[in-house]
Amino acid sequence: MSKNTIKDTDLLYLGSVLRAREAKMMTRDKLERLLDASDYDDAAKIVADNGYPDMSGMSHTEIDNALGEYAAALFNELSAVPTARPIIDIFRSRYDYHNIKVLVKAMGANTTGDHLLSKSGRVPAGVITEAFNTGERRDLPEPMRHAISHAVGILSRTSDPQLSDIDVDRRYFAELLDMANAIGNSFVTGYVQLLIDSANLRTLVRILRMKKDAGFLKNALIDNGTVRKDRLLAVSPSGEELRELFTASVLEKAAELGADAVGGGSLTWFELSCDNAQILYLGKAKLVSFGSEPVVAFVAAAEAEILALRMILTGKRAGIAPDVIRERLRSTYV
Repeated sequence: MSKNTIKDTDLLYLGSVLRAREAKMMTRDKLERLLDASDYDDAAKIVADNGYPDMSGMSHTEIDNALGEYAAALFNELSAVPTARPIIDIFRSRYDYHNIKVLVKAMGANTTGDHLLSKSGRVPAGVITEAFNTGERRDLPEPMRHAISHAVGILSRTSDPQLSDIDVDRRYFAELLDMANAIGNSFVTGYVQLLIDSANLRTLVRILRMKKDAGFLKNALIDNGTVRKDRLLAVSPSGEELRELFTASVLEKAAELGADAVGGGSLTWFELSCDNAQILYLGKAKLVSFGSEPVVAFVAAAEAEILALRMILTGKRAGIAPDVIRERLRSTYV
């Protein structure tokens, strides 16, 4: 095992704290109250009563910023616990690579992407921006340095930001799996592999639906999921084999809807089912009293809650009908 392996007892106290906080999270019933609120400000007051900042009167951009600040503060708080930091970094790394993709695209468009940068990553957004502006990247983790160099090189050769994105995603998931394996917990590794499987399933369904060539698909798929790339590449244009590939996994329902989506069915229901598969997987953590599992489950559930609140509040602000918002909400962990 890696020398960085986390012992369950290292997280005994934090696990108990997060279990208590978990009990105060937004249930589906609470989200329904938000949906049924008379107007945006009424919904914002309910959210504020549940521990979030008061977002009354805010614009769409201000809502995004407020929830982004809330998420960043949560990550900073949990990262301050040394034994938990490797787990929290698994979640924070996504925002690092998001920032890389934003800055690569901005470079290609000869503009700035500052307003799209996230503050929730392991590395301050300003440090990543400085690395782009100066070419000096010694302050970045090695995988991120390589991701930037390769993405910039691909964009320079091809002028295709989508190809840069694909390479950044591949390197993101490779680092993510290395981080999970270093923790030495099968639940954590399984969670990361679920993210890879979900990303591959989404990619496969979209590419089959758009009828893109097999070469593009091979380049876009991620290694080291529970379903091998060669099996995914063997799926026929109809997508029928998807049902079999993910049988008896939490992605089984998503795969069924994915096969339907390839033939013209709803992408919305497919995407929602992929999101809900994560909640199904996290349900295993409810049976574990302490260790990595409660920490992973809490952080993933907190991210899902913030996403749901953003969807509801911005929808309310835009005057979107509650039923339209409701059908896009994923299942809740609590």
